[in-house]
Amino acid sequence: MSKKYVIGLDIGTTSAKAVIFDLTGKLVAEDEKLLTSYYPNPGWVEQDPHEIEKASVQAIRDVITKANIQANEMITLGISSAMHSLLCIDDKGHPLSKALIWADGRSSKQAENLLQTSGIEIYSRTGTPIHPMTPFIKLVWMKENSYEPYQRASYFLSAKEYLLYKWFGKRLIDYSMASATGFFNGHLLQWDEEALHIAGITKQQLSDIVPPTEVLSGLNPDIANEMGISANMPFVIGSADGQLANLGIGAISPGEVAVTAGTSGAIRQFTNGFHTNQKHETFCYRFTQDYSIVGGPTNNGGIALQWLKEVLKHEGSYDEFLEEANLVPPGSDGVIFLPYVNGERAPLWNQHAKGNFFGLTLAHKREHFIRAVLEGITFNLHQIGKSLEQQAGEPVKIYVNGGMARSKLWLQMMADVFGKEVYISESHHSAAWGAAWTALVAIGEVGSFEEIKNNIPMGEPIIPNHENHAIYKSIYKKYEKLVESISTQF
Repeated sequence: MSKKYVIGLDIGTTSAKAVIFDLTGKLVAEDEKLLTSYYPNPGWVEQDPHEIEKASVQAIRDVITKANIQANEMITLGISSAMHSLLCIDDKGHPLSKALIWADGRSSKQAENLLQTSGIEIYSRTGTPIHPMTPFIKLVWMKENSYEPYQRASYFLSAKEYLLYKWFGKRLIDYSMASATGFFNGHLLQWDEEALHIAGITKQQLSDIVPPTEVLSGLNPDIANEMGISANMPFVIGSADGQLANLGIGAISPGEVAVTAGTSGAIRQFTNGFHTNQKHETFCYRFTQDYSIVGGPTNNGGIALQWLKEVLKHEGSYDEFLEEANLVPPGSDGVIFLPYVNGERAPLWNQHAKGNFFGLTLAHKREHFIRAVLEGITFNLHQIGKSLEQQAGEPVKIYVNGGMARSKLWLQMMADVFGKEVYISESHHSAAWGAAWTALVAIGEVGSFEEIKNNIPMGEPIIPNHENHAIYKSIYKKYEKLVESISTQF
């Protein structure tokens, strides 16, 4: 009797990762191909769709080689993808433009203008904040600037859709990726006519909307051969990386919040139905017909620490750099950092936001800056979480994943700031495992999404220090007032 394995393909901003799991969630092998971002003009951030596709194929091929397993032991593959990318393609499926990714800020003016008119009303239907990250606002920029690829395009796709079109010859998009466009009416589960009209496109130029369990067949034989898999192996469309990261870490029940903290970050929670935030502070993206995920993304996670490390010319390792924060107590002896060095999405949704240090004296040293930046990142996540509570209720349990979750210091800080136990998976591939599990649900290998809770290797929880929590609770109040005051100056 042959063994059974499943692949999770996770197409992110910095890399395409292919991860093989057994059916219990145990990691068998992983492979990662880095992706290049291009900056042709200030504020523009693009990637090459050909490179993304090639990297994904190579990652799948190489991870199977590493695992040393037979093609017939691979039973399915599920796909996770970063949200908000956009490229223009012709009627033959050839790209006319690079893929504009979420970090592209060229449409800031269009977002500001729309917020003064019908933007909030559209947000109430789509759950997608009015912000330059979204394909909706990017397309408004293209329209207003007579962008040639836009004028020539037959279709508008995300990078994930482009891969599916090239591999299967079908234009399909799952609920969550559709939600991330800014065109998808989350109440009616269909494209929003007003948003399409403002962007100057038709629904025929977008993909057909399907659930995350849509099974894809008919893989191009040449591509299957490149991947080293059977052309008959079912692929499953999966979802966006945020939803799948929650699923893959087990944060799927009421009150269970997932925090992802890597270069950027996010805090998310599943909820029944579809609910938006009146203050335009958080997103609400569909996952299935019954469930949505609410939350908020931040531009400023590990990127703020990387910035500080470079500014301070710290020559040691990243771990050595963070370790210096242990030299000062919670609260950084009065230094508070507003972490908006990369603009900000939630809760401000302001590309013009800037970072700030408050409370500096001659007594403060390098270690104070390091701890203050860590605390500022955590306070920002906490503030987004407070907005989230209005839609989904107070958190009961917090799950954490992402690159920053490898820091014990920061995990303890998370527990202390939130005042809750923090849970981490032994695997850092939550989105890939969520994609793989969705594929297993789709082909009937497992019974439900909820069953994944029995198949996640978890580490020991981090217990909050109640004395530190009391200190942080007081400092957070000051942090909130500083944000309210300084944000009016951006």
